[in-house]
Amino acid sequence: MVLLELSIVPMGTGEGVSQHVARCVDLIDQSGLDYELHSMGTIVEGELPAVLALMQQCIELMSAVSDRVTCSAKLDYRKGRSGRLREKIETVESHLGRSVKKAT
Repeated sequence: MVLLELSIVPMGTGEGVSQHVARCVDLIDQSGLDYELHSMGTIVEGELPAVLALMQQCIELMSAVSDRVTCSAKLDYRKGRSGRLREKIETVESHLGRSVKKAT
C-alpha cells in the first residue's frame, strides 16, 4: 500500500486556485480511494498503480486550465499494510499518551 501526499497547482490562473483544487478533490473523491484533505494538499491511500494513475489524472485535469502545472508529491510505500492514513496518527498519539489537534 502507498500513502501519497499530493499538491497540484495550475500556474498563471490568478492568485486563488481553490476552484481548480476543488475539481481535483472531486476526482479523488470519485476514485473510491481513501483520502484526507488538508490545507496544503491531499493524502491518498491505495495500491501503487491506482494512486499513480490518480495523480496523473489530477495533473491532466489541471493542464486543461493551464499550460504549466506544478506538482509536489511525497510517497510512502509499505508492503502489506493498509489503513495507515489514520493509523500513523494514532501511533504518534499512543507515544504521547494523548490525542493531538487535528484539522476539522
